[in-house]
Amino acid sequence: MLRQRVVTALVLLALLLPALFYPSIEPFALLTLGLIVAAGWEWARLNGSAPLTAKALGLGLGVVLALVWWIGGLAHTLRPLWLAVGVLWVPLAFWMLRRGVPGWGLWPAPLRLWGGLVLVACAWQALVQARLIGLGFLLSVLTLVWMADIAAYFGGKTFGRRKLAPSISPGKSWEGVFSGMAGVLLLAVGWLWLDARGVTDQPSLFTRLWALGPMVAVPAVLGLTAMSVAGDLVESLVKRSVGMKDSSQLLPGHGGVLDRVDALLPVLPLAMMFAVL
Repeated sequence: MLRQRVVTALVLLALLLPALFYPSIEPFALLTLGLIVAAGWEWARLNGSAPLTAKALGLGLGVVLALVWWIGGLAHTLRPLWLAVGVLWVPLAFWMLRRGVPGWGLWPAPLRLWGGLVLVACAWQALVQARLIGLGFLLSVLTLVWMADIAAYFGGKTFGRRKLAPSISPGKSWEGVFSGMAGVLLLAVGWLWLDARGVTDQPSLFTRLWALGPMVAVPAVLGLTAMSVAGDLVESLVKRSVGMKDSSQLLPGHGGVLDRVDALLPVLPLAMMFAVL
């Protein structure tokens, strides 16, 4: 299993890194659009769609987003969209986690299916627009999520006593969450240091938040860290409600695309919301 995970990770990096660092946006947008098609297919499967219907919905999602790209939708700031989606994600995640696994089935089926597809689509739009802002900005958002996950894992392993959501994700603890927040705060200091020396092409998310003042920056960073955990928990909740361990087996050793991007789904629109304030 470990060897399979490593091989899959190396293949993904070999594809993503050249696209990420390419001067123009097209390779990155195209590659990530393919991943979003897969995520749309996985989401449809998680919501009970028949195999052919799930594939059609995934492809349809890709076609719609490609049309948005073709008509120039990626070039627009879309400030109202980021404000709306960013504000929506916080109470939505709270309400879903509060209702727990049994509560997922109480939502109307069309709302579950189409609402999830819309949020996946918004995450792709936010991802590509973050790259358009600058490589440094996008990397700061990605590293926030990665640091939150890594620090939470090791902090939870070392100090974990109180379970965060035992019926959804038994391995997560409150101590892990606090460790993740501490790790992200340290990461923020590192990004501020790098930006002050002009290392990146554009200011990071952390520098943009710091420009609004520490009374805004610190709660915003902690809130984004919390939402990365919430995104992970929400996907786990949906999978548990239908008795699935992974969203798919598209990525050997890692599960599905949604399993790898779940924490990014709320964080990307929220980061774009802060970027356009």
